[in-house]
Formats: sequence, structure tokens, C-alpha cells
Amino acid sequence: MAEKKFEEAMQRLEEIVQGLEGGDLSLGDSLKAFEEGMALSKFCSMELEAAEKKVTLLVKESGGKLSETPFELNGEA
Repeated sequence: MAEKKFEEAMQRLEEIVQGLEGGDLSLGDSLKAFEEGMALSKFCSMELEAAEKKVTLLVKESGGKLSETPFELNGEA
């Protein structure tokens, strides 16, 4: 379900960017859209960070069995 919310947030963020680039919004509306966009950007960034931490590597062990090893980024688990 978090993935669906992520996709929706990204879609809304794209709409906001298009609206801001269009230049048709008033200053007040632009500020509101920018504020919403920043919140969505933070949400998406946090979701991506959480997903990255959940990534695991599958490693073949002797006997052909698979085990999960936590993905490490820059030496951090």
C-alpha cells in the first residue's frame, strides 16, 4: 500500500511542477503548491530511503540454498 501512495505522491508532484512551470498561478497559489510539493518530495524521499534499507541480496550457499543478506550501502546495514 505504501507503494501505491508513493506513486500517487509522485504523480501529484509532477502535476505541481507542471503548474508552477506554466506560470498561470497567482503568487499565493504558487506558494501553496510549492509547500505541498516540498512535503510530497520529503515523503517520497523517506519512502525511497525506507525501501532501500529493505533491499536484500540473495546469496547462494553451498548446497544451492538461498539466504538473505542485508543490503549494505557505504558500509551501513
